[in-house]
Amino acid sequence: MEAGCENTENTVEELVVGEDIFQQRVNKVAELKAEGINPFGGRFDDATKISELRAAFKADDPTPQPAVLAGRLTGIRNMGGSIFADLKDSSGKIQLFVNKKVLDEQAFKLFKRIDIGDIIGVNGELFVTKMGELTVKVHQFELLSKSLRPLPEKFHGLTNIEQRYRQRYLDMIMSDENKNVLMQRFQIIREIRRFMESKGFMEVETPMIQPIPGGAAAEPFKTYYEALNSQMFMRIAPELYLKKLLVGGFEKIYEMNRNFRNEGMSRKHNPEFTSMEIYQAYGDCRTMMELIEELVTYVAQTVFGKLQFEHASGTINLERPWRRVDYQDLIKETAGSDWFELNFPERVKKAKAMGLDVHENMAEFEVTNEIYDKLIEGKLIQPTFVMRLPKEMVPLAKACPDNPALVDVYELVVNGQELCPGYSELNDPIVQRERFMEQFEREKKDGETVADKIDEDFLTALEYGMPPAGGLGIGIDRLAMLLTGAESIRDVILFPQMKIKR
Repeated sequence: MEAGCENTENTVEELVVGEDIFQQRVNKVAELKAEGINPFGGRFDDATKISELRAAFKADDPTPQPAVLAGRLTGIRNMGGSIFADLKDSSGKIQLFVNKKVLDEQAFKLFKRIDIGDIIGVNGELFVTKMGELTVKVHQFELLSKSLRPLPEKFHGLTNIEQRYRQRYLDMIMSDENKNVLMQRFQIIREIRRFMESKGFMEVETPMIQPIPGGAAAEPFKTYYEALNSQMFMRIAPELYLKKLLVGGFEKIYEMNRNFRNEGMSRKHNPEFTSMEIYQAYGDCRTMMELIEELVTYVAQTVFGKLQFEHASGTINLERPWRRVDYQDLIKETAGSDWFELNFPERVKKAKAMGLDVHENMAEFEVTNEIYDKLIEGKLIQPTFVMRLPKEMVPLAKACPDNPALVDVYELVVNGQELCPGYSELNDPIVQRERFMEQFEREKKDGETVADKIDEDFLTALEYGMPPAGGLGIGIDRLAMLLTGAESIRDVILFPQMKIKR
């Protein structure tokens, strides 16, 4: 019997209450220390990744092929004079064969005392069992870290979804599939940086703690800076600082880092999230469309080798070019071709008849946008650039030359959610001030002043002259969801925010 053998010792152990196992293992640590054995060993040099060892193995080579590995034991099958075990590292898993005729008596007895979950280093040589499984015959081993708590039962893993997110380390130990999604996220980030460098963009860093939260409309997290005796805010977007760099002569820049928004959590939202903002002097909205199309398809092909991705909503096809459609045309398709000809009370009445929660105290653009938010965006599954939005929605973008009520922007929507907005950036400081003031009057809360909401230093920078530019922001978490097939943002974040347990 080899890899498929049952471990009766572990079957009995699984019946023991978890805390009892914990205490047993704590006692075992004390016993090992008393015997002069360190259960939490140190450095272990020259270990090879299991995947590399498998790739280098030569089945037709009769000479011994050495193996030096380190990893976690995920299975143990005790046959008496022989023990088969499964060793897992970050690259894969391999079977170990431990025999009392190969190890000295003391070392064999020690191996019989180790547990599933322990981390060990082994020295040995490769062979193939009669069952055709590549295996390491262990000549020597070291206990590198004693596991005090038992791993979840291997056939079910972490079936509690909340526990998966709270104890991500266990999720990664037990589920290669979930771990691979997270590893793919960082492959995506690596390729984004390679792409941006190939296009001549420079990565920069701007403040995360800001005196005025700007660059987006969102509720900020507040903090207090004792040294300056000032209230400060975790940034909701880096946009205003990046535009100051455009003023200063940085022409092709991007920043990939965290933003913080003190708002709700959902399948699509985490209050702490990763985004990338890109700015290119002398470009515009269309420059950004071309850039994001090329970036996303490059990353998809490089990391995943394909442009079609399966989701609950169906197959998403990233082949270029992507659809381009005006915001107003989408509204007309849903609310009727006469929507923009109706007076405001008629629009409110019609929106209510469509099942929307609107009222007469809302701004006109807000009533219209309820149609887009509730009835349109979620149905845009294939990549779609929604263009020419109401100026009230995007105060930092240039007006469309043919219609000053609209701005020259896009929202890229994929799989029913916004992935990336892009702008022809507003560089007229007089119009920018007017837009900020309109936004302030519309959204101000009791006690708020202009100084609380409007970044005068940014406006001063614009007054020195900012080149025309295109800019975009893309949610890295949502891009990872799109490309990995994840349906929840928590599946692509290592440690998502969770409600605190008291």
